[in-house]
Amino acid sequence: MPESFLRPRSTRVVHAARERGGAVVALESSVLAQGLLPPHNREAAHRMVSAVEQAGATPVITAIVRGVPAFGLEADDLERFLARDGVRKVSARDLGVAMAEGADGATTVAATLALCALGGLDVFATGGIGGVHRDAPFDESADLVELARTPVIVVCAGAKSILDLPATLERLETLGVPVVGCGTDELPGFFTVSTGLRLTARLDTPAAIAAAWRAHRALGRTSAMLVVQPPPVDEAVPAAIVEEATQAALAAATAAGIRGAAVTPFLLGEIQQRTSGRSVRANLALLEANARLAGQIATALQVAR
Repeated sequence: MPESFLRPRSTRVVHAARERGGAVVALESSVLAQGLLPPHNREAAHRMVSAVEQAGATPVITAIVRGVPAFGLEADDLERFLARDGVRKVSARDLGVAMAEGADGATTVAATLALCALGGLDVFATGGIGGVHRDAPFDESADLVELARTPVIVVCAGAKSILDLPATLERLETLGVPVVGCGTDELPGFFTVSTGLRLTARLDTPAAIAAAWRAHRALGRTSAMLVVQPPPVDEAVPAAIVEEATQAALAAATAAGIRGAAVTPFLLGEIQQRTSGRSVRANLALLEANARLAGQIATALQVAR
């Protein structure tokens, strides 16, 4: 790990975990600073961190803190990110500029993957990845390319429901990113359990996923492995409700002229309102569940070493 680039606490936390033979799980910060609104973002941080710890692993929230890549946010930094106090959204392409400008940057999936490569972390938990946008053949998330070139296990609830899910799954196949269902035979729909999109692989235990990852790496494969599980059934939102809310949100975004990086947070906010908060409850539940599974997988990887 190139320690000169990292905050001192980052190296201490990661090294201490490794020295005692422990596992480490990365968590993104964009869901806290640009995704869920207060106070839900604070609850998300607590539930994700606790879930990883309960699985026997060390959680580290990735970010750029005043221009320095960090694995783990100190208390004052976390408060600033939760308050969204001057924190910019940082994708993989933005990391160098954010560092040069001494900025606070909340890392997306793509940026978190890049930092995992920097820190040598094997497992990362998030809510849903980005992908191919609806009715926009050239609007594609940087997450997909970063998944294709960064060897990390990414645990999620599929791609965000606002996206073109069939096209996103096709792009993952084209890019050579294995998509493995855990507890499911199909791609989950983020807020929803079912999409009807069948997967080619299913592994239902952390040990089996860890074994598949070791084989993936032994073959010299340099892509990520996407491990998808549906949101907890008791908090999942029916697909018809999500789709109706998504279509209305897309129409509202078009009418308001929302474009670029602002589209996703706008749509998720609209869906929250149009589902009377059910999407937020599902989001919190799936973030916690994904963090727990990631902790279990990371622990299984350590046991095998």
